[in-house]
Amino acid sequence: MKEEKGLVQLFFGDGKGKTSASLGVLLRAVGHGKKTLFLAFFKGRFSGEIAAVQFLPGVEYYQFGTGAFIRNGNPGPLERQEFLCGWYMARMALLEGTHNLVILDEFPYAFFWGLLTFQEFSEVLASRKPWVEVVLTGRKVPQELLEVADLVSEIRNIRHPLERGIQARRGFEY
Repeated sequence: MKEEKGLVQLFFGDGKGKTSASLGVLLRAVGHGKKTLFLAFFKGRFSGEIAAVQFLPGVEYYQFGTGAFIRNGNPGPLERQEFLCGWYMARMALLEGTHNLVILDEFPYAFFWGLLTFQEFSEVLASRKPWVEVVLTGRKVPQELLEVADLVSEIRNIRHPLERGIQARRGFEY
């Protein structure tokens, strides 16, 4: 069976549901026997996604980040180290074609925080194996990423429970 050309999908914006959208892509890929790598950046160590996807065949899920709030766009040394470990894993998967789908959750913050230039990223993206589909999520994304993505979905906040004082709930927001 011939592998189809991998595209770049982008889910971004200030609304809730970007990671959930990427997990929908993951579920579809798993259902068709695709091998998937999900890398979550700048997040804490536990989320419901980890508990769920570990049982799915062909899925590898890793988190890179301390979960600490990054003030003024200035990640500390540990956060930088965590990012570089995740970027190394992402870069290898893209260049070696070990997975059909690579999800980079919250990855675009790296561009704004000076952890990676868009040029460095785009060179790896352009050199990836042709069958590798890439999904990126993030609140804020650089214009260059909007231009190279094949699918762009902006998720906009209309109303959010936090505005009424309802805190994040286990099993629904994390």
